Parts: sequence; C-alpha cells; structure tokens
Amino acid sequence: MKKLTIAIDGPAGAGKSSVAKLVANKLHYLYIDTGAMYRAFTWEVLQRHVDIADPKSVQILADTIQIRLEIGREQCRVYVNQIDVTDAIRTSEVSSHVSAVAALAVVRQKLVQLQREMATSGGVILDGRDIGTVVLPDADVKIFLTASVHSRAMRRYLEVRERNERETLEHIEAAIASRDYMDSHRDISPLKQADDAILLDNSELNLEETAAALMKIIEARRQ
Repeated sequence: MKKLTIAIDGPAGAGKSSVAKLVANKLHYLYIDTGAMYRAFTWEVLQRHVDIADPKSVQILADTIQIRLEIGREQCRVYVNQIDVTDAIRTSEVSSHVSAVAALAVVRQKLVQLQREMATSGGVILDGRDIGTVVLPDADVKIFLTASVHSRAMRRYLEVRERNERETLEHIEAAIASRDYMDSHRDISPLKQADDAILLDNSELNLEETAAALMKIIEARRQ
C-alpha cells in the first residue's frame, strides 16, 4: 500500500501535534514536528539574545544553528546544537515569541528545506501552519484542523497548570487570539486553509475522537 504524505495545518492550540503523533503511531508513519523546529530556533534566539530586527544577526544564526529531531513511537526529542530542548521549547516565553521568529524569511527557508528533505520518501505526517500551502503543496492528504479560541485556550490552560506555571485563562485566550491574527496576517506563508484541504473542527472532540476522524479521512485516500 502506498505510503502517503500527510499535511495537517491549523492555528495554535488545535491539537495538531498531539493528534499527528497518535495517527502516526497508528499508521506506523514518521511524525515530523515542524512546530518544534520553529520553537527550537526561537529558543536559540532567546538564549543568544539575537535581535530579530537585525537581518545579519538572524542570518548568522541560521547559518550556524543545528536542529535535530529524534523521532520515535512515543516522543519526538528536539536538539539544538546537541542540547535536548524538548521541554524548554514549550515554555510560555518561547510561545510568545515564536510567531515573530517564524515570520522571518531566512528562518522559514532553512527549516522548510529540511522538512521537505525529511518528507521525500513518504510515510510521513507533518503539522504546522503552512504545510499544505507552502512546505508540501503536493501532499497526498491535507487537513486543516481548528477549534474555537475558547476551546484552545482551555486546553493550553490545563497544560500550564500541570507545569505549575501561573497564567490565567483570560490571558491565554487573549494571547491565542493575538497569535491567530499574527499568523494569518504575516507577509510570508500566512496561516490559511489550502484549497484542497479538508476542514475539521474539533472544538467538541477529544484527542481520540479527533484521531478517529483523521483516520477516516486518511483511509479513504489510501484506497
């Protein structure tokens, strides 16, 4: 049976990464965490105090940074210059800066090239905000996964509480709404649904139900 290339796009907090990993496990496909790659670059920007308004500084970082993914059935480990940053890239600080960093052309060019190389053999699932429109416009399956701002904020709020971080639901909801606007209005690779993508709203679905809905779409394409 043909190994498909699957692109899952959607806004922050829609559960793209969680469901992509679950579906990848079910299909025995390779999960490529593209969002983690942008978070990793953002983490290094913050660590080095790089001024993203300075093109030369960003270019130097892009030319020297090493981002590596170790992808297994249970979890994708993320490394920046041999440092395991899997947990560090999920902090609120990184979340608040990643959209601005991801909007930089030099950053996107470097990471998109790497993502395309990883997807050439098929049997992969990638999630992000421009996978089906820019990174893999010829993907076999394209899904646009979304949910209401309130639903996404509640999910993020529960994650924050588990990490014992202090952040209100109202603040998270405002941050998500702001990030939606930034992602959909940026000049380079804005967040939008590909014309041939299937829309799936999971505001009222849990992870397992969302995965089942995606599997139904994918199985229809595999036949």
